[in-house]
Amino acid sequence: MTGKKRKHPLPPPQKPRHIPFLDDDDDAHISKKAVRRSKRHQAEDKMIPYDLSSKILKMALKQQKEILLEEEAELTPPTFSQFIPSIPEVESDDEGFDFDGFSETLDEHDLDIEKINEEDEATLALFFRSDASPQPTLADIIIKKIKEKDANTLSDVRPMPKLDDGVIDIYKKVGVVLSKYTSGKIPKALQRIALMERWEEVLYITEPDKWSPNAMYSATKIFASRFNPSKAQRFYKLVLLPRIRYEIQKNRRLHRALYEAIKKCLYKPAGFFKGILFPLCQSQTCTLMEAHIIGSIIQKVSIPPLHSSVALMTIASMDYYGTTSFFMKLLIEKKYALPYRVLDTLVGHFMRFLEDKRVMPVIWHQTLLAFVQRYKNELTMADKDNLDSLMQHQKHHLVTPEIRRELKNSRHRGQNEDITLLTPLFSVINKPIEEDRWNVPEVPMEED
Repeated sequence: MTGKKRKHPLPPPQKPRHIPFLDDDDDAHISKKAVRRSKRHQAEDKMIPYDLSSKILKMALKQQKEILLEEEAELTPPTFSQFIPSIPEVESDDEGFDFDGFSETLDEHDLDIEKINEEDEATLALFFRSDASPQPTLADIIIKKIKEKDANTLSDVRPMPKLDDGVIDIYKKVGVVLSKYTSGKIPKALQRIALMERWEEVLYITEPDKWSPNAMYSATKIFASRFNPSKAQRFYKLVLLPRIRYEIQKNRRLHRALYEAIKKCLYKPAGFFKGILFPLCQSQTCTLMEAHIIGSIIQKVSIPPLHSSVALMTIASMDYYGTTSFFMKLLIEKKYALPYRVLDTLVGHFMRFLEDKRVMPVIWHQTLLAFVQRYKNELTMADKDNLDSLMQHQKHHLVTPEIRRELKNSRHRGQNEDITLLTPLFSVINKPIEEDRWNVPEVPMEED
């Protein structure tokens, strides 16, 4: 019929076709393309780069060697080497301690230091201790301990501590590598020293006094990050500081790697002060060149205020010699807020020279000037009177007038700031504004 659409019945839903599982032996249902893919995939699996294959073989040999060592350890009694965490042979480090090395040396011109005057150096030498003993090194302490335990030790031969023979052989090889080290990877065995209880004896075997400057820098970088402050202090004092002083006294300049090693020491400020600065001041033989080089690092690097306060208080309490004032001046010029206890200690330090008949060096007067300029408003009236009487005995024709001017134009501790000092030199007259209502200026109006 016209006007009616024929309804076609929908086809019945087809049932899912059942596909039987393929047997392992039936290859008829596998397409050639799939076979080719699998063959290509298998071929790619068999292609191993040369670098990867050599690395796999190296790891396999290393694991096999560890298994053999474990089997031997079960049959032998425990020795010292078993208490050292996995000491490998002299292998390179892969943990990021790789650097290109430093080759240049630094003198006063490179460090932006004023040329050292021979007269000033001779004046400071008068304050040095004449009977000062040489600073002990790590080798001196270890040899002394060995001789105390064994009186039959020969003095001509370098004695070795009672450690496992394998440990001694490994770290002798490490010492040979470090004596020729310029750049690249550092031996892994050097890093294991930070985990040992008898690390000083093991470090002594490597002969640190023969290390290259770049090796000393790398070792300082490792130990500064892995030692606690007490161990780091021992390393700085017994290994790094004697090497630095020897290089400066011999060449009157310092290798760049050793200079950067001192910077790394400030990673632990307490270790730096107790291991570098305080022993240097206590020796009472620090030359002006040594003070300038180490002082340039203190001047450039940021130091926590608490550590600086303790360092100032400790140095001020020590026996005075020339270059002590140089380090005090550098710490004062950092302009940290010091506790009153530290300020009182500094005032007492300067007052010790009230009856001293020696002519004080220029650096002493400059340190007093820097102290007064920075902390003049935190001094008591009694402190200022004492300093004024001090300047009548210890005078400098250029510095002393400046110190007196600073003390005169300052307030005392706890005194409020004088308001009259803040008022301007001219006065402002505030008169009421008079308006003439009949004299109004014309205002331009917009046209409609």
